[in-house]
Amino acid sequence: MNVRVVNDPYAPDEARKVIWDGLAMHNVAITGFSEHYAVGLYLKTDDGEVMGGLLGNIWAGWLYVDLLWIALPLRGQGHGTALLQAAETLGRERGCHSVMLDTLSFQAPDFYAKHGYEVFAVLDNCPTGHQRIYLRKSLAVS
Repeated sequence: MNVRVVNDPYAPDEARKVIWDGLAMHNVAITGFSEHYAVGLYLKTDDGEVMGGLLGNIWAGWLYVDLLWIALPLRGQGHGTALLQAAETLGRERGCHSVMLDTLSFQAPDFYAKHGYEVFAVLDNCPTGHQRIYLRKSLAVS
C-alpha cells in the first residue's frame, strides 16, 4: 500500500472524523473508557447572539476545558464564573474527578487561580514573549 502526506488544513469533515474515531478506538482499547461527552455552554442574548461560552469534553474521569471566552462588554460581571461553575457541575454529574485547562499568561491565569485551579506546567515563549499555563482542579467533594 502506498501512502503519502497531504497538507490540507481544511480537510473535509469525513477525513477529520476518520482520524478522531481512529484515535478514540485506540484509546478505548487501551484504557477501557468509552464514554465521551462534548461540552458546549453558551451565553446568548434574547435574540440568540452568542456572547461567550465554554467548550470542552469529558472523558475518562476528566473534564477538559478547551476554550472559555466572554465578549468584552460582558466581562467582569460574573459570566465567566457562571460558565466555569456550570462546566464543573456537568463534570461532577458525569463522574469527573478533575478538570484540566490551559490559558495564556495575558489571558486569565488569575481568574482560574481564584476558582481553585493549580498550575502544574508552564511553557515559556508560547507564544514568544508569553507563557502557556496548564492548570488542574480536583472536583472531589471535600
